[in-house]
Amino acid sequence: MAKTERRRTAAGPPRAESRGLPKPIELAVRAAEDKKAEDIAVLDLRKASGFTDHFVICSGTNARQVRAIADGIVEALAAHGKPAHIEGYDRSGWILIDYFDFIVHVFARETRLFYGLERLWGNAERVDVPPAT
Repeated sequence: MAKTERRRTAAGPPRAESRGLPKPIELAVRAAEDKKAEDIAVLDLRKASGFTDHFVICSGTNARQVRAIADGIVEALAAHGKPAHIEGYDRSGWILIDYFDFIVHVFARETRLFYGLERLWGNAERVDVPPAT
């Protein structure tokens, strides 16, 4: 069994394949990876009666990295339009970038643990996003 197959069959929340993920979400994930974001997660909220289709959640190790991740995502998605709203940029503990169809949450580690969005949205499917090729 391949390493990725073992990871997918491991116990955890229900997961969906990344096939069919909108291009802007994949771009956001790649931009976060480029800025060395940690623990990147994509939640599919369409069946969880959410107000948006997806959450992209990631963490940075310090305030400067959190802002750099947010900046990288906004730059990567510039061709797809500006975000509808950005919140928390000055505080850098939790930056929310709203693109209507999906919302990007960039957290400091401690803030992510405190709020636990993955736990709060536990009925959402976690989407496996394969590593960039």
